[in-house]
Amino acid sequence: MINEQVLNLNRNGSAIRAMFEEGARMAKEFGKENVYDYSLGNPSVEPPEEVKTAMLDVLNEESPNAVHGYMNNAGYEDVRGAIAEHLNKTYGTAFSARNILMTVGAAGGLNVIFKVLLNPGDEVLTFAPFFGEYRNYVNNFFGKLVTVPTDPETFQPVAENLAAAITPKTKALIINNPNNPTGVVYPEETIRAIAEVLEAKQKEFGTAIYLIADEPYRELVYDGAEVPYLTKYYRNTIVGYSYSKSLSLPGERIGYLVMPDELTDADEIIPGASASNRVLGFVNAPSLIQRTIKRCLDAKVDVEIYNRNRELLYSKLTEFGYTCVKPQGAFYLFVKAPGGDDKAFVEAAKKYHLLLVAGTGFGGPGYLRIAYCVDYDMIVRSLHAFESLAKDFGLR
Repeated sequence: MINEQVLNLNRNGSAIRAMFEEGARMAKEFGKENVYDYSLGNPSVEPPEEVKTAMLDVLNEESPNAVHGYMNNAGYEDVRGAIAEHLNKTYGTAFSARNILMTVGAAGGLNVIFKVLLNPGDEVLTFAPFFGEYRNYVNNFFGKLVTVPTDPETFQPVAENLAAAITPKTKALIINNPNNPTGVVYPEETIRAIAEVLEAKQKEFGTAIYLIADEPYRELVYDGAEVPYLTKYYRNTIVGYSYSKSLSLPGERIGYLVMPDELTDADEIIPGASASNRVLGFVNAPSLIQRTIKRCLDAKVDVEIYNRNRELLYSKLTEFGYTCVKPQGAFYLFVKAPGGDDKAFVEAAKKYHLLLVAGTGFGGPGYLRIAYCVDYDMIVRSLHAFESLAKDFGLR
């Protein structure tokens, strides 16, 4: 028999990916223009033109060995140094190339840092709702994911809930800001409250508790919202970043970890992450895209395209009677499921060719995640379906 964890993965496969496959099937049956797929957080905004230009310039101007050859497991030193300098300029930090590890996307980075930090039975906390793959990443290293409830009206973390969840086995807290699936941004006062709890618990238990910031949506914010840079608030912070959303490059699998010198056991964690990158099979992040990223550190996607989608969908859904916290970041709406049963509502939505994702998979039963990183015209075409579904469930 194969590994039991893998058997469980097969049984419980990703609801998001399953819905994506369902969308492909329905598109063949009903026509792509008649299927409204809000299931997958796949950026619809084109990458900045600078990315294409930079990639061609790298291939034309740099030597093949410099682009395609072996490198340090942590990534090219000049690329890591450039990222460190960019972060220092942007956030007033003091990083060097030593503090940066190039990773195979945010997921690769999280698996690397969990490999470094976790012993069997260690606990990793996260605020619910949360990105469902966190559970698998923690399970990979025989840790235990512990969910901490947020305020049910705002989805903001509650300091008292966090304090109650921390035990001597707590090794880390992972924060996704802006949050997937809610789109909520945790402001500075929330981050300060979290840091105070962690500092107090470190002293109480005599342990190191690491704050892991998962930040692929950092640049996707609206209404003037600001995302605090967590290393400035708590010494034991590790930042995981990805260019999947900020540059619309999810398929390129490129990101990085920031591991400050101030970390407890930094002299073990930093080389340990490089070694873990190797033994987990990533070895190093893709070389061509590393070279490309170095030339595009100031490039950005047009966030206003997502904002236009957000405004239309939020205004129309609330007009139809749906209930939702208006998101300030990312590209998701987390909507209360009429009738309270999110899975049943998702099935009912298929009648109108609407593909939504149940909140249960995000630790948010009774809610639906709607990814609005789609074409604006699709949103317009889908509004009648949302309205008809609302009437079926007695909204308004």
